[in-house]
Amino acid sequence: MSRPIFEVIALTAQDAQAAESGGADRLELVTDMAADGLTPSVEDFAKIRAAVTLPLRVMLRGRGGFASGSLDELRARAAELRAEGADEFVFGFLDADGAVDLTAVRAVAEAVEGCDWTFHRAIDHSADRAAVRAAVGDLPGLDTFLTSGAAAGVDAGREVLTAELAKAGQPGYRQRILIGGGLRAEHVPGLRAAGFDAFHVGGAVRVHGWDSPVDAAKVAEWRALIDA
Repeated sequence: MSRPIFEVIALTAQDAQAAESGGADRLELVTDMAADGLTPSVEDFAKIRAAVTLPLRVMLRGRGGFASGSLDELRARAAELRAEGADEFVFGFLDADGAVDLTAVRAVAEAVEGCDWTFHRAIDHSADRAAVRAAVGDLPGLDTFLTSGAAAGVDAGREVLTAELAKAGQPGYRQRILIGGGLRAEHVPGLRAAGFDAFHVGGAVRVHGWDSPVDAAKVAEWRALIDA
């Protein structure tokens, strides 16, 4: 059995180096966690890319919430990041009714053609998560859903996550489930025992939450817990 995936949110090169040192497998790059994570600048991406060897998944999100905003701007940012070497991304958009904004998702997916990407926790805030999966499941490059199973986090979404894992391989359920959002250390043993193999954290590996940088020792603690 392959080692579980452990993804850590990084805002800076310092975060990235600490996450790599502690044993992370991959980084999600964002800025402005007050808005739940927006697209980082090309300059910040370049600094992080130069600082580590880990795969980097870059957020494509121009505003808080789950509306797409300007698609022209998102596509332009994607093109700039790709020109700098970005080759993995994170995005996902909903309309005002909580349905997947398929026009927006397709437009951004086309802008990152040839790249792997994650549909992020917009699925947890959607009106019908099964409909989201059905709508986007066959889009090229989509290999992961970042989800906690519910808008309120893993505590509320555990049963949903388990039910979705049971459908693995079916249309809309072929992608890896990356568990993140309200994930705490005490959740991990049970989730591993249930068969989940990918985990995503941000504030949990920082001593003082988002006001402090990633701590390599905390990353190492999570790495050991996930691998146990």
